[in-house]
Amino acid sequence: MNGLTMVVLSAVILIIAYLLYGRYLAKKWGIDPDKKTPAHEFRDDVDYVPTPLSVVFGHEFASIAGAGPITGPIIAAMFGWVPVLLWVIFGGIFFGAVHDFVALYASVKNKGKTIGYVIELYVGKTGKYLFLSFVWLLTLLAVAAFLDIAAGTFMGIMPDGSQNPANATVASTSIFFIIAAFILGIFMKKWRLNGLKSGILAVILLIICIAAGLSFPIFQTKFFWIILITIYIFGASLIPVWTLLQPRDYLNSFLLVFLIIGAFVGIFVSAPEINLPPFTGWVVNGQYLFPMLFVIVACGAISGIHGIIASGTVSKQIDNEKHILPVSFGAMLLESLLSVIALVAVASLAIGGTMPQGTPPVIFAKGVSAFLLKIGIPVQFSFTMIILAVSAFVLTSLDTAARVGRFAFQELFSGDDKDAKLHPIAKFLSNKWIASIITITLCYILAIAGYQKIWPLFGSANQLLAALVLVGCAVFIKRTKRQGAALYFPMIFMLLVTFTALFFLIKDKVIKLASDAPFAFAADGLQLALALFLFILGLMVAAAGISKLRGKEAS
Repeated sequence: MNGLTMVVLSAVILIIAYLLYGRYLAKKWGIDPDKKTPAHEFRDDVDYVPTPLSVVFGHEFASIAGAGPITGPIIAAMFGWVPVLLWVIFGGIFFGAVHDFVALYASVKNKGKTIGYVIELYVGKTGKYLFLSFVWLLTLLAVAAFLDIAAGTFMGIMPDGSQNPANATVASTSIFFIIAAFILGIFMKKWRLNGLKSGILAVILLIICIAAGLSFPIFQTKFFWIILITIYIFGASLIPVWTLLQPRDYLNSFLLVFLIIGAFVGIFVSAPEINLPPFTGWVVNGQYLFPMLFVIVACGAISGIHGIIASGTVSKQIDNEKHILPVSFGAMLLESLLSVIALVAVASLAIGGTMPQGTPPVIFAKGVSAFLLKIGIPVQFSFTMIILAVSAFVLTSLDTAARVGRFAFQELFSGDDKDAKLHPIAKFLSNKWIASIITITLCYILAIAGYQKIWPLFGSANQLLAALVLVGCAVFIKRTKRQGAALYFPMIFMLLVTFTALFFLIKDKVIKLASDAPFAFAADGLQLALALFLFILGLMVAAAGISKLRGKEAS
């Protein structure tokens, strides 16, 4: 099989899945286009804002994509291209798209509240607090990581004092993107531009930003960018979504769609060979295919972050219930196609079955640049644009995750009834300014203190979150007399995957602690403590939800 066959076949399967399986689920659960959505019912023009389909789709797609659908498949290709391709396609359809759809559906049907609220309503208050604690911890890890990655891609002055023009260009273009997003947001809000007019304006602004970024690179250190991006995400987590979040994600969605179309055309013309073996073994580099394949390939197949984005920001912008399916199910399948393209990129660069060297974004950029060269686009230009696209989506995921983290922290301390009298401490902590300050400050500390010490847990925690979202939504589907069979196998499978991965990590750290091997408490000890905490926390939430599914009260 060559790359062209792989991509075309995958695209056909994903389109058929949307038309048949996606529409089947929408019909089975019930979509009411005449029902007022939370965006209209609770409109405040800050978080609850009725938004055109094209814009909210751009926000969802940009927020869930990030670097995940590129990084995961490229790393997991060490197991061979067949297991990665099968997991991306069938995982994307029957796990990820279902997960994203039910998370957004459940949130829209419950006042646009987060999955934490859904769990409280249908599982219980204890389940809610456990779940929100889990979500908040995960967003701290995610924001700290994305903050470090974004600052690294903007770093125009390297540690040795040398300059990096490519990074400086990415940084300046990203700054221009933010300015352009404000302009686009004001135009769309004030003149209520339709999809075609807003799309034309977005493309024009996109071209101007890229040209300006190439002309005026900004050379600064990584520490400078960490400080500036921290200030940026603090503001982005508080201001109305229409001023920045929506228009910037809308702009970035065009960038990624152009990237996908360009890569698709390049693959069509070049028909690259697949130079990786179909399957390399059940254990590679000390990593077991089960469970690690299903943890490494998260975005592109299934990711817990998607569920909290869908219920944290997207559900508050849905203008009509008929938009739920394309915004969630459709965006997830498009992300799966991006993962297939990433797999083709790494497989085409392999030599004699040996994986290419470099970070996943660089490998992806090299592969796609080689495809685009076949249609006459210079490698240097296409490589810079691809790195720019990846960096733009890291920044998108960054500020969306920061906003979701603020929501989770607020919900931990706020009651459901706005008129109810809260304890002064709870009232103080549930204030959106305080919630943002605490959340972003901790993210900043993790980023500068070495988030890498706890990063190995992120993959397992992220996939466990997906399983817990499925548990909570399965209870909602059952309690509201809907058919939830589509959720049960993904839910059980992901619970097995993540608890197995956490068990292996805990076992390895315990063995290391008991042996003569060096055990660094700042790294190994922290990983062990957090892994145990996540394992127990996940078990408690899963047990409460499954007890409800079986018709018994949670203890």
